[in-house]
Amino acid sequence: MTEFAVNTIACVGWGSLVWNPRDLPCNGGWHNDGPLLPVEFARESGAKKNQRGDKITLVICPNSTRVRTYWVMLDVPDLIVARKCLAAREGIPKNWETDIGFADCVSGQTHGLEADTISAWAGANGLTGVVWTNLPCKFNGQHLMPSEVEVIAFLRALDGTKRVDAERYVRNTPRQIETAYRSAIEQSLGWFNCG
Repeated sequence: MTEFAVNTIACVGWGSLVWNPRDLPCNGGWHNDGPLLPVEFARESGAKKNQRGDKITLVICPNSTRVRTYWVMLDVPDLIVARKCLAAREGIPKNWETDIGFADCVSGQTHGLEADTISAWAGANGLTGVVWTNLPCKFNGQHLMPSEVEVIAFLRALDGTKRVDAERYVRNTPRQIETAYRSAIEQSLGWFNCG
């Protein structure tokens, strides 16, 4: 087992967390050499009871193409605090123990989608731990991966501030997060990366 002198805890990200970490206690900037993960625009976010959401966000989808993600060091004393801080940033007050993934490279404990991949990456990079958003695919109130056609139709039907916010999310997503749905959104809606 690797010996660790201090806690070196990172957060892996691929969506709005990278360009808008808000109050996440980042220690330095984001690095673009995170683990290869299968992420896709496959979560209808912002849905209220009996209403549709306001955007489609990126989540880990096991059968999607892997893309290189981002990571940042966190200024936290331990993994529990790291998980709680990420949950607060993501607006996950209730189910944070399920919806925030983690890998403890000291104890070997892990939780979440792609935990083995992320844990191996963290260990190879000398980290004592890592956290990530572990929200599932979701569309039309069900934990299902939407099709490319459904995502484009959903985004096309948005109007007003919902459309502006959804477009901003897609355009601000880092260029290296090149997914199949992103390419289709760009071609269908013209929402190309602004960076």
